[in-house]
Amino acid sequence: MGSKRQPRRFRVPVLLRVGAGAAVLAAVVAAVTADASWPAMLLVMAAVAMLMASFIYSISTASGSPAGWQSRIFAGGPRPVDRRSAVRFLGLSALFAGPVTVVPRVLDSVLKPDSSESAVAAQLGPAQVPASRVRQWTMIVDLRFCDGCQSVRSAPRCTSACIAGHFAPEPMEWIEVYEAELEGEGTRFLPTPCQHCQNPPCVNVCPVAATFSSPEGLVLIDQNRCIGCRICMAACPYDRRFFNWGAPPVPPDVVDAEYDIEVQAPALKGTVMKCDFCPDMVRAGTLPYCIQACPNDAIYYGDLEEDVASNGVDVVSISNYLADNDAFRLKEELGTQPRVFYVPGHGEAVGRNPRSEGLLPTTWPWIEQAEGSDQWSR
Repeated sequence: MGSKRQPRRFRVPVLLRVGAGAAVLAAVVAAVTADASWPAMLLVMAAVAMLMASFIYSISTASGSPAGWQSRIFAGGPRPVDRRSAVRFLGLSALFAGPVTVVPRVLDSVLKPDSSESAVAAQLGPAQVPASRVRQWTMIVDLRFCDGCQSVRSAPRCTSACIAGHFAPEPMEWIEVYEAELEGEGTRFLPTPCQHCQNPPCVNVCPVAATFSSPEGLVLIDQNRCIGCRICMAACPYDRRFFNWGAPPVPPDVVDAEYDIEVQAPALKGTVMKCDFCPDMVRAGTLPYCIQACPNDAIYYGDLEEDVASNGVDVVSISNYLADNDAFRLKEELGTQPRVFYVPGHGEAVGRNPRSEGLLPTTWPWIEQAEGSDQWSR
């Protein structure tokens, strides 16, 4: 009869095994508790220490009495550990690695009860409480109330207010009002800002990533990065981008202004500009210039995440308003997924006759303030 086969053993120093295991677990704990509080981290480290102590004790008593285990471990020299013991330890370590990523955050919720949103609101005040979600801005233009400002006998006020607020160089109209023919007879007015597409062709073709999509669903332009190739202008199916061929004259108020991607002032030579949806104004608690200036309250601005929009007078549910009024988007067949929605109409809600054609020309209210405006042309 042959002798019983002995299990294969790994001849690795115990201290080296213990040290390697402790280092790995310490690295895991440090990585997953980076955003946890110190009390939570200390408790997790204590749990790791207990695990390692249990392991040391188990390997020291694997083949005999626990007596004198310290001398056997720290006496130096290799100590055999069979494959079964090694696999058992690795399995236990894997089971511990999952919960260790959750424990610090659970402990934080117990150790720091004041981190709740209500406690933060009580400490900072409602105006300073951080937003709990990323906004998804959108615009709704109710064409039933848009008469091209004929009723107030002026050029489209949304366009004029945008020009005045953004110091847009002549002849840029970031929100341009088109007079489009209706099916059958007559016309309607169509205020058209940048559509802020969710599948924007302009972003897809920009070779230097100067035009990009923000987390809030807006398409913005970094003029400091723009090289003026104008490929984005060719790609835009809505013709809503403008190029500064020369150094555009700007009012004295913004000549020395610090450049901001969300504001685009002052305008820079050789760059592309367009409607930016005024996210800076909305964060400050005001509606964009175009909405404030509309005499018929035809334009709504809102957040798809909250499903709320306002024209400064009324507050509506975006989903209900769009569904109830059969809203549409421009050139939906292209798959660009615009963030600007339109409610069909031709100004009938404010008494406009669709056969009443004509728009008064837009003027640039600051043109006399900017040196060279009378000679400059885009």
